[in-house]
Amino acid sequence: MKAWLLAALLLFATNAYSATFNANVIAVLDGDTVLIKRGAGVLKVRLVEIDAPEKSQPFGASSQQSLAGMVLGKSVQFTSQAFDQYGRMIAHLSVAGLDVNAEQIKRGMAWEYSHFHSNQALRALEAEARAEPRGLWAMSKPTPPWEWRKQHPNSASPAHPITQPAVRDASCGNKKHCSQMSSCAEARHYLSVCGLKYLDGDGDGTPCEKLCAAHAGQAKKQ
Repeated sequence: MKAWLLAALLLFATNAYSATFNANVIAVLDGDTVLIKRGAGVLKVRLVEIDAPEKSQPFGASSQQSLAGMVLGKSVQFTSQAFDQYGRMIAHLSVAGLDVNAEQIKRGMAWEYSHFHSNQALRALEAEARAEPRGLWAMSKPTPPWEWRKQHPNSASPAHPITQPAVRDASCGNKKHCSQMSSCAEARHYLSVCGLKYLDGDGDGTPCEKLCAAHAGQAKKQ
């Protein structure tokens, strides 16, 4: 099975862990990836359903600047869809009612990249940007980033779902869900060591909220 399909299946399998929250964007890594301050830590977020040029790719810097102009240093609303196997949150972003993901496509700063290209609204925005032409579509033959990564494997973003394999710690078993965890400590192990970031659905650093809350209550009684 192709790597992109595996990544897509993982994304859809974890959609149940969605959450909406506001956070400040502290860095924009490229045209579809940002860093946010979340709780006591920093979280990497990849914009869902779009794929922007790599930084080293033609038009990559322009795409990055476009995204930065919309979100950098601002309080952004994130609607988390999942955590991928690399620990990144996959999310929709909005600022003052503006759909940031869609705006990147509308400006010609990214490709539509929805599951099996099923998002008709985003496909229409890409077609509109191509017709104008806007942004990267003003180039004669823009190379899709997924093709660029194949051609330039050493210049692609680290741990991109299309090009990089997941790494699993030898101490990790086959448990995947909170209902399978025997303790909060085990859940934390699977979160931090085994990479099951979707156990922390709201991104606050605590996995399996009900299990860990019950554990905390028992500790207080003792």
